Amino acid sequence: MFILYDYMEKDIRWAIKEVMSKSRNNLKKTGMWDFDKGEFRPVTSYKLSFDSQQNQLEPTYYWFLDFMGGWKPKKVVDNFTASPGSQQFQEVGRNIGTMQDRFDKMSAGLNQVVKSVLNLVYDLKEFELRLSHYDDYNNKEDVRKKDEGAMALKQIWLDNVDLKRGLGSIHRMSAELGYSTLREAFMMANSVDDLHKMNRDDKAEGGGGIINDQVMRILIPRMNEFLKWADYSEKELRKRFSIEKNYLKSQVETIKLYSAWMKPYLEAAENLRQKGFEKDAALVNAFSTTMFELQLFGKKGVSVGDVYNGNYKEKRGYNQVVVVGMTFRGHNSQRVTQKGDYGFVYGGKTDMTFDAYALNDEELAAAEALFEKAGVDQGLEYSLDIAGEALSELKKDLDYFLMSKDEKAAAEAEELGVRNKEVGNQDINPFAALFGLASRENRKSKIENREKVVLKAEEIAKDNYVEGMMREGAVAGVTDGIYSIYDIYKKAHGMASSSTEFDADV
Repeated sequence: MFILYDYMEKDIRWAIKEVMSKSRNNLKKTGMWDFDKGEFRPVTSYKLSFDSQQNQLEPTYYWFLDFMGGWKPKKVVDNFTASPGSQQFQEVGRNIGTMQDRFDKMSAGLNQVVKSVLNLVYDLKEFELRLSHYDDYNNKEDVRKKDEGAMALKQIWLDNVDLKRGLGSIHRMSAELGYSTLREAFMMANSVDDLHKMNRDDKAEGGGGIINDQVMRILIPRMNEFLKWADYSEKELRKRFSIEKNYLKSQVETIKLYSAWMKPYLEAAENLRQKGFEKDAALVNAFSTTMFELQLFGKKGVSVGDVYNGNYKEKRGYNQVVVVGMTFRGHNSQRVTQKGDYGFVYGGKTDMTFDAYALNDEELAAAEALFEKAGVDQGLEYSLDIAGEALSELKKDLDYFLMSKDEKAAAEAEELGVRNKEVGNQDINPFAALFGLASRENRKSKIENREKVVLKAEEIAKDNYVEGMMREGAVAGVTDGIYSIYDIYKKAHGMASSSTEFDADV
C-alpha cells in the first residue's frame, strides 16, 4: 500500500513539493502524482515505525549515513528538544550558558579592537592629508605645487607651533603690536635669502623694500625654525604613519583571530538550541522526554547514455533523489559508570520515512533555494563571517592603507580596465579606481552568482523527448534505490521482509 503522510513544516520534502506542484510537466506520466488527492507526491514512499526501550537513534542514523554513501548524503534537518523537567534539559542549558558567556567575553574584546581600527583609519587619513602637503613642498618640478605645499605647512606651523609663544607669536604681533607686514612676509618668503631680498631697496637685485630691518630680525630666526621643523616633522610623521599602518595590520589580524575563536562557541550554542517540537503534544514539561528529528538527503545522476542511444547534448542533468527522515521520541535517564563518567540513556519510539523523487538540476536547485529561504538552518548568519561583518564598511579604507604602492597601482589599473570594458565609451571617474580597490572580490562573487542562476518553478522548461526518457530512467533507478535502503535496513535489524515489493504501490 502506498503511504502518504503530512510533511514536516519547512523541510526539504516540503520545498520539493512546492516547486513540483508548479511544474509545467505532466507529472501523471512520472508517477509523481496522487490521483486521489490531485496533488504532487514522491515517486514512491515508505514508512517504518518501531518502539523499543533499548532503542537509540544514534546507531540508526549512522547506519543510514554509511549505507547511503553512494548517494553522497547530507544532513538537511537536525532538531532536538528535551522536556524542561528532564536532566538533559538542565545539562544542555548549562552548556549553552557556558558557550554564550565565552562568546560575550570575546565579543567585548572584538568590539574594542574594532574601535581601535576605526581610530587608526581616521588617524591614517589625517596623516595622509598632512603628508600630501610635504609631497607638494618637496616637489622640485612644479613651482606652483611647491608654493602651495609651503604655504600649507607655514599655516600649520603658525597655528600649532608658533602660536605657543603667546604675545611673541607672529599672529599676535601682527594683530596687536602693529607689525602689519610680519605675517605676509613670512608667508611669502621660502628662505632667509628671500627675507634679505625683501629688505633691500635695490630693485635691480630683486629687492622690494617690503620689510624693514626690525621685521627682518624677527623673521630670520622664525624662518630657520620653520625650515628645521618642516624637515624634522616630515620624518617623524612618516615614521608614525608607517608605525600606525603596521599596527593597523596587527589589529585587523586580531579581529580575524577573535572571529576564529568566537565562531565555534556561537555555532555550538546555536546547534544546542532546542527547536522543532514546540507544539508537539508528546512533549510534557514535567516528563523526562527527549525528541529528535533528523533528515538525510542524497542524490545520484542519470546518464544520457543509459537511456538514449542517439547523439544528444545534455542541457541539464537529471537526478535520483532520496530523502530519509527519522523522528525519535524517548525517555532519557542519566547513567553513571564506575569511573564516575555519566551520560544519557534513551529508549523509545522511532518513526522513519523513505521518499524518492526524480528531479532535474533546475528543479532541485529551486527546491534547495526555497528550503534555504524558508529559514531552515539559517540561524548562524551572524557567526559565518564575524570579522567580515565588523570590517565590511571599512574594507575599502583597509585595502587602501594595507596595500603596497605596486598593489595599489595594479588594482587601479585592473579597476579602470574592467570599468572601461563594462561602460564602453562612457566617462570614467578618475577617483573611482582609488576608492574601489576592494571590488575585485565583489566582481568575482557577482560573476559566480550569475553563473548559478536559480530559476523559479514557473520558469523551468518542460522536458523534451530525451529529457523525458532521462526522467523515466531516474524514476526507475530511484524506485529500486529507495526500496533497497528500506528493505536492507529491515533485514539487517531482524525485521520481517519480503523478496517482492509487497508493501508499496509503485
